[in-house]
Amino acid sequence: MSIWHQPITLAFCKQLDQGINGQGTLMKTMGIEITEIGDDYLVATMPAIPAHHNPIGMVHGGANVVLAESVASYAANFVVDFTKFYCVGQEISASHLKASRNGTLTATAKAFHIGKRSSVWEIKITNSRGELCCVSKMTAAVVERKG
Repeated sequence: MSIWHQPITLAFCKQLDQGINGQGTLMKTMGIEITEIGDDYLVATMPAIPAHHNPIGMVHGGANVVLAESVASYAANFVVDFTKFYCVGQEISASHLKASRNGTLTATAKAFHIGKRSSVWEIKITNSRGELCCVSKMTAAVVERKG
């Protein structure tokens, strides 16, 4: 059974990547793409490229957090009635387990909790070899749209 409030598609995700003014988002800047929509999970990828590296040549931990928060934020917004509510990241933590230097990072977000005022998401990031690189947890606040 699907957790999504309404049907979502990869084409719709690409449209959201353009932002409300059509000029792009941080996801577009970082090369993050939603690549898979499951019944209870969302997957995004990001290239591990030098532009995302820290000074010693590995993907910056902050880039991992951007990937984690991006996929979890999309997921959080897809479980609410987007005409009445929207979700924003309220808290995020990340444990960096393995360095990445190249290839593609893949993040999978699954819900721990979906409530009326918040949702909590687990995000696992793996490298091109399928090795776990980062484990993150994000809490999203559910905000009612006014007027």
